[in-house]
Amino acid sequence: MARTEEMKLGLFLSGAGYHDGAWRDPSVPANGGVDVNHYAQLATLAQSAAFHFVFLADHLSVAELDHASLTSVSRNDAFEPITLLSTLSSRTQHIGLVATATTTYHQPYHLARMLASLDHLSHGRAAWNIVTSGIKFEASNFGDHELPDHDVRYARAREFVKVVKGLWDSWDDDAFIRDKRNGIYADTTKLHLLNHRGKYFSVRGPLNIARPPQGYPVLVQAGASDAGIRFGAELGEVIFTAEPSLEHGRQYYATLKDKVRALGREDDQVVVMPGIIPVVGNTNQEASDKLKRLQSYTHLDVQIGTADRWLGSVIDLHSVDLDSFVPDSLPQTNFIQSRQKVLLDLAARRKLTWRELIRVVSDSRGHLMAIGTPDEIADVMGEMFDQRAADGFNVIPATTPGELMDFVELVVPVLRRRGKFRSGYSGQSLRENLGLKRPLNRFARAS
Repeated sequence: MARTEEMKLGLFLSGAGYHDGAWRDPSVPANGGVDVNHYAQLATLAQSAAFHFVFLADHLSVAELDHASLTSVSRNDAFEPITLLSTLSSRTQHIGLVATATTTYHQPYHLARMLASLDHLSHGRAAWNIVTSGIKFEASNFGDHELPDHDVRYARAREFVKVVKGLWDSWDDDAFIRDKRNGIYADTTKLHLLNHRGKYFSVRGPLNIARPPQGYPVLVQAGASDAGIRFGAELGEVIFTAEPSLEHGRQYYATLKDKVRALGREDDQVVVMPGIIPVVGNTNQEASDKLKRLQSYTHLDVQIGTADRWLGSVIDLHSVDLDSFVPDSLPQTNFIQSRQKVLLDLAARRKLTWRELIRVVSDSRGHLMAIGTPDEIADVMGEMFDQRAADGFNVIPATTPGELMDFVELVVPVLRRRGKFRSGYSGQSLRENLGLKRPLNRFARAS
């Protein structure tokens, strides 16, 4: 299927919004992270605008232990993604449901079963954002002193996904015939034992649930390190990336698609969707004032804590001269290597001081920010799309529901007038709406 002239849109769901200061905004529910009705409102609003999916990030620990920053952040009070999306599956009808789950501290059988269940509950709208753990505090929650090495985490992830896909193929699509008259529930000639024996996992199978409606839930991947790009090119179907400029977005897009083709995959079966944080105003001044207000809500300790995490916890930011320029390089991190590189590249291009970079990280974590009128934001998105830096975007509202409502009511109509975004859903499953093929069962294909 050739690339269409309409971009794909996802919604990055968060309880308060993406900005560190969002929870203090008067329009934001203070308990949004654990209010299912708040999430349902956001998902329903995105569905009314024909977004392709909602996306839930996740990590398996409190993100920081410094009490000065821990005191003033809202991100450590939120639902586990698959649980929440299972509830949202009954409160939505069309929009896709993307759950983040790490391969570092899950087991393949557990996750294959949960994601298959979500796909059945939603009638084919589930997706898995495949990540490796990148927060240092996760390790000690699972009996480890340190996270495994970055490349080891990706090697385990590759085998993990292979096992999960094999488990999803445990039964042919028509294996459960449920014949009451003859007393035959399952055709066991269409049952397949996985019998996987690998470096990291030993899994017999089969999975105790029918094959997912989509064959496999859509596979989403968010890595942009060298290992992450290889992994995404090999296994990803939707790629969520942080690309804060057109030039770097085009380079990433071209690199990834070249690797996809080199692996014998069709490049239109891998959809690149960088994050974008739109701050919408009727005028530039209004949009700028919105961001300044959020910045005023954010304590410096919180900004430093966020910057420390995304830069890989390799430097004591409390001890640096905040008005000195950011160096060209930092020690390599064992955590989120790709984001450290994005942020250092950004600092070099803009000649940022530490104080300026810390604020940028608090505002955007390195994602593209578009601050301005609806037409200006649509211009940014249209140029990224037309210049092959994106096939669509994961929209990351700075606050919810306010900035999401502004985007839906003000920016989406502009995109539609320009022929850049659809007005409705084209199919039942997430795969159909993204233009992705349904995978065949590997065992049926082999036979």
